[in-house]
Amino acid sequence: MKLIIKLKYLVVSLLICSCSSSGDDVVYTLDSYIQNKAIEQGGVIACAASDKTTGEILTFYYPKTGATNISYYETVNISVDGNDYSNYSLVSLPHSPVFNGYLGKFTHTSTHEKWMIVTFELEGEIKISNPIRSKQISKESVWNDQVTIDQSQSMMPNFKWTDNPVGDNAIYFQVITDEQNNLLSGTYTYDNQFQYYNTSNVVLNVTEHNPPDLMVGSTYNFVLMDVSEDNWVNWVVEKSFQAQ
Repeated sequence: MKLIIKLKYLVVSLLICSCSSSGDDVVYTLDSYIQNKAIEQGGVIACAASDKTTGEILTFYYPKTGATNISYYETVNISVDGNDYSNYSLVSLPHSPVFNGYLGKFTHTSTHEKWMIVTFELEGEIKISNPIRSKQISKESVWNDQVTIDQSQSMMPNFKWTDNPVGDNAIYFQVITDEQNNLLSGTYTYDNQFQYYNTSNVVLNVTEHNPPDLMVGSTYNFVLMDVSEDNWVNWVVEKSFQAQ
């Protein structure tokens, strides 16, 4: 009888331990996720900014067509090595569409700065973004409408802005959308100007199709992100305009 009772306690203990080890306390690191799998470092275009009103961290990413299992990883702080995938833990965050789904966005709050990475799976590989250094405390993103729009050439507005306005610029990301916020073009330049749709100074293009001609009299939106080398958005410009 004593042996049976002891065996019952042993079974119960094992069940409790099993439930505990498979619960929310489990930490999934990025290096364990990619172990023995095909990966592409830099395969996800991503950056982050602080929200202009709430101060929340907005982590933007470009989900290529067919991407699945889009995930967000972060480190505990910025003192760890941002290039060591063992320092990144999976965090379950809701993601929402930007520009009607052309881009995606993770949103969360944090009282400290950290390194962040976005991943997704595509064509048998795990695509991994370059590390993103959040600076929502030390260098909040500046939101404004400071862009000059030259429409001397009809239906081909030329957008110009202050070069490296708050320092630490590595590249500029420009987006043109229609009045319904559908993305028409998404381009990167090193120059502080972009003309729709002249790609002579474009160094990276995420426009999936040939963009349409602008319609005279219609309203469009221009968005600019001034991105640092560690993928933090220093400066954001938003401005609506009417095509001429």
